[in-house]
Amino acid sequence: MERGHFRKFERKPRVISGRKGFLNPKNSHFFHYSSVSAGLVLQISFLFEVRTYKCSLYHNTAKMAEDPTSSQSPTTTVEQCQFMIQKSLRTPTVRFLREQLEKAGCGVADNFIKAVNCEQRLAGGYMRGEGIVVCSNNIEMQDEVDQVLIHELIHAFDDCRAANLEWTNCAHHACSEIRAGHLSGDCHYKRELLRGFLKIRGHEQDCIRRRVLKSLSANPDCSGATVAKDSMEAVWDVCYNDTEPFGRVP
Repeated sequence: MERGHFRKFERKPRVISGRKGFLNPKNSHFFHYSSVSAGLVLQISFLFEVRTYKCSLYHNTAKMAEDPTSSQSPTTTVEQCQFMIQKSLRTPTVRFLREQLEKAGCGVADNFIKAVNCEQRLAGGYMRGEGIVVCSNNIEMQDEVDQVLIHELIHAFDDCRAANLEWTNCAHHACSEIRAGHLSGDCHYKRELLRGFLKIRGHEQDCIRRRVLKSLSANPDCSGATVAKDSMEAVWDVCYNDTEPFGRVP
């Protein structure tokens, strides 16, 4: 992938809003994650029913796979989660990302982020043309909601500014996962320690690589012994060093 892969392009301002129906496989990008203050292990799903949030995952990794200390039965209701989302929307990083989406020509409508119950062990996800969902039945802490929103808003920003981004393209998918993992704080050393990964030196890049590969393993376009790893390595330098819209690592 060329350095200019993620590029801003001219178009009329548009409003991102939710709608009912089935998603185009090329547009769906739903995520599976490990909850720990709240780390994300992203997974693609291409069959997603908006009404029931019933997902068909190509690779089903347990939600708690990297979180031996987490509760196995979160009890947050949709209403409680929606309240937590409203609190997240007032945090500086989430507010900044929403502002940057507006500036990039992708206004965020009121129904862009919503709480739902999910049948799979999912934290939430971003879907082109649909917005962001947070899975209330798999969420316990405010920090988890904050992390989901930050991570998914970075994906939404990438989707907005890239003229040719396709989630079914392994290199494109890898690039956005690298950026989201690097810029969201998913791999902060405190979160890694809570997951049981005790390495201090070089932990952040190791964490990002591990989680990107876990995500790519669910993408059928990344199948093959080395396709996912080769795709990640091919775009690593460009995407890891791309800190937009922050201009630096937050």
